[in-house]
Formats: sequence, structure tokens, C-alpha cells
Amino acid sequence: MDDRARFEEFARLATEQRNPRTMDLDLLEIPELLARINSEDRMVPEAVAHELPWIEQAVGFIVASFKAGGRLIYVGAGTSGRLGVLDASECPPTFGSDPDQVVGVIAGGYTAVVRAVEGAEDRADQGAQAMVDLEVGPEDTVCGLAASRRTPYVVSAVARAKSLGARTIYVTCTPREEFSFEVDVAICPVVGPEVLMGSTRMKAGTAQKLVCNMLTTASFLRVGKAYENMMVDLMANSQKLVERGRRTVMTATGCDYTQAAHAIEAAGKSVKVAIVMQKRSCSRDEAVRRLAEADGFVRRAVGEAGTT
Repeated sequence: MDDRARFEEFARLATEQRNPRTMDLDLLEIPELLARINSEDRMVPEAVAHELPWIEQAVGFIVASFKAGGRLIYVGAGTSGRLGVLDASECPPTFGSDPDQVVGVIAGGYTAVVRAVEGAEDRADQGAQAMVDLEVGPEDTVCGLAASRRTPYVVSAVARAKSLGARTIYVTCTPREEFSFEVDVAICPVVGPEVLMGSTRMKAGTAQKLVCNMLTTASFLRVGKAYENMMVDLMANSQKLVERGRRTVMTATGCDYTQAAHAIEAAGKSVKVAIVMQKRSCSRDEAVRRLAEADGFVRRAVGEAGTT
């Protein structure tokens, strides 16, 4: 592609358009400026809501991967890449998941998480190679994140992942009718032009973050990582999480603080096991057995109705 063709391609991208509602951005006083940004941001959740049917499909793929011992692998560049790395890094403390179960891959490597690596997004060969290096296979789901849709590193990585048999998802803020890549499901929250032309860390970034939140939270809930609306597989690796774990056991079982602390200790520091022990008045071994038979779901392990 020559320079002129590349220029015209960029000019057509939805994420590169000028916002007619912010043409006076450089004239606004701070209160007006903030109100204008906030007004645009309010459009983002609605754009994501329109994509719920496709997000549902994506969650189904991820759950299937988790149940098969596979992974969710995010791939992105710049802001999109950082969002994938962020979501992946938050899963172990939230869900007690293996750090390798959700992986974030960013163009330019982890240096690019904290400092821009110019030109990394254009290195298509490196995107494809990253999938080979991770030994991506049929048990995995690979999710490309690219606000503009056309990021070479991401496109190449997702294409290679698909050729290796992985399920593929693509999250982009360009219209579905402009999406032509071969993936299993595309998620296309169209948030419109940014407040500041081309600054996709703003509305587009927020939309991608909301989608990532849904993908991992819904997927982990569907493999038994919550009881009611409480995290029960969290890793108590800070005082805050230790106290959250005790409060969770108290809330779930009605025991007091001291009983909750003792129950968690007796359960080998597992909040989930402690809840089952308390609710069924059983030993740690029996609680572990019940959870194994219930595929990790606390409701099923304690015999409560409503488990699907």
C-alpha cells in the first residue's frame, strides 16, 4: 500500500473522524470542557449494550476454553493492548485463577505497557509470531483489541491464532458493516468520533474496558468463581483481601468474625471451602469433594436451589 492509499484508509476510519459536537474544544473553559467530555462518555454504555448478543457468543467461547483447560489471550497495541494486559492481570486476585489462564499480549512487549513503543503496532510478523510462541491451539480463545480495526499486529495475531485452531474474537469501535476479517465473533461498540480527534484512549478505550470486564467476569462466573454476588475464589494476598474473605464467609454463612477467621484457616485459606464447611457442617475433605462434584459451584455443593 502506497502512502496515498494509506492516508485515504486512515481518513475513512470511524475512529479518525472529527466530532461535530466538539469543534470549539480549544475555546472552552474548564467547567464546559469537562461537561462536554462527560456528555460524550455517556454514549459509551449504550454502544456496548447494542453488542450484548455478540458479547454473549464470545463469553460462550471463553467458557468452553476454560472448561477444556485452555486460555483467553488478549492481543492489542497501545491503549488497547494495555487494556488487555490490565484485565488479564486483575483476574488472579479477583478469581483465584492461574496467571496463565488469561494472558495479555501487547505489541512492543511489556515495556509498551508503561511507555509507548513507536511503530510496534505495524509489525504484523511479530503479532503472528507471538501466537506461535504462546503455542496457541484449539483449546484457546484469542481476543483481538483494536479500536480502529486495522492494527497490523493485532490482525496478524488473530489470523494466525485462527489458523492454529483457536476460537477468535475481535473487539473494535468501527461499524460492523466495515468489519471484514475472518473471526468467530466481532464485537463492535460504535462510540462515534472522539472528543479529541483520534484520541482512542477516551471513548473507544472506555468501551473496550467495559467489554473486557464483561468477558472475564461473566466467563469466570460461569465456571463457579462466585457465590451469589461475592468473589469466593479470591487470593487473600493483602490485608484488604484477607478481611474481604472473612466478611464473605460471614455474609454467606451468618457466622461471626472469629468463626469466619477460624473457618478459613481450617479450610486451608480457601474462602470457597470455608463456606461449604460452615453451611454443611462438614470437614474440609468433604467440602473439597462436594465442590469437585459440583464443578466448583458453591450453590450446588451445599445443595441450594437455583444452580444452573
